[in-house]
Amino acid sequence: MADAELIISSRNYSSWSLRGFLLARLSGIDFSERVVDPTDAAARDELLLRSSSTLVPTLIHQGFSIWDTLAIAEYLNELKPEARMLPDDRLTRARCRSVSGEIHSGFGALRSTMPMNIRSHRPGFTVWSSAQADIDRILHIWGDCLEASNGPYLFGERLSVADVMYAPVVTRFQTYDVALEGALAEYGRRILTWPAMAEWIKAAKAEVEEVSELEVEF
Repeated sequence: MADAELIISSRNYSSWSLRGFLLARLSGIDFSERVVDPTDAAARDELLLRSSSTLVPTLIHQGFSIWDTLAIAEYLNELKPEARMLPDDRLTRARCRSVSGEIHSGFGALRSTMPMNIRSHRPGFTVWSSAQADIDRILHIWGDCLEASNGPYLFGERLSVADVMYAPVVTRFQTYDVALEGALAEYGRRILTWPAMAEWIKAAKAEVEEVSELEVEF
């Protein structure tokens, strides 16, 4: 029996579920998955940003529930320190937490006008100015982190919590045809080919459930 259970929603649409899954994979914890049907009313409201529900992701470990991706990240970091999910250096660790917190609580225009939809590809998509400001800020964060750490990931040689938090953004850029260049393009490719990410994307493409509101052409 697995040590933990991770409750997730749609692999195609749920960016928070993806983060929970990648955090669990990054930690090395032995876990099973339980999927909440995205047509369930509470799950649907959460996917459509109509609810602040804490339904997914939830990590259940030894009968104790942890929700919210940053809380899951901190819990797993303490539980599995050997995974080194956060940088070793104190100041670098603080920067990692800062940029992770920024994506966790911000970028509302990007979330609402460019929802995660891994199965979709929309070449020539028109990005609204408010979402473009979010994109510009994200690319600035990536560039700063990669320059400071020398890559190949945001905080150096190892994947970190920050890479997990921005992983759904990489899928959005692919879906909505946001062009990346140079080191940023290479970073995006590395995230998409991370085995845990590739596993998720394959499963997302195999899903048959649809949320009609998230299939609308904005």
